[in-house]
Amino acid sequence: MAAQDGISDPGDYVTRFIENIEQSRFSDAMAMVSDDCEYDNVPIAKVFGRDAIVDILSNFLASATRVEWLIHHQVTGGDMSHGVVMNERTDRFEIDGRWVEFDIAGLFVISDGKIALWRDYFDKEAFTKALAAR
Repeated sequence: MAAQDGISDPGDYVTRFIENIEQSRFSDAMAMVSDDCEYDNVPIAKVFGRDAIVDILSNFLASATRVEWLIHHQVTGGDMSHGVVMNERTDRFEIDGRWVEFDIAGLFVISDGKIALWRDYFDKEAFTKALAAR
């Protein structure tokens, strides 16, 4: 199954999703997730549905003047009907003129051409310290 913008590889789809977030095209990124997507920030909270994801992320992303999610490694299996993408990233946010960054291991499940599961694993203590140091 081909997804929006003619992307036919789950890894390319997730990369485009991340590029949309980095380039402040949040609504384009959210259009890439299913209506009932499960978003799990493993050490913090799990929410279900696009609207809940928007509620969780929009204020945080809006507080950043720049966003960079640097993918170090990424592996992909399957197709756009059912695919799995795992990546190792450093997520960076410029907030109040200072970069806040932390390491992430991400899991994305693509189902019927959309992200149906997005799960990020990271160290909550490192995240909290990075935010407090800004």
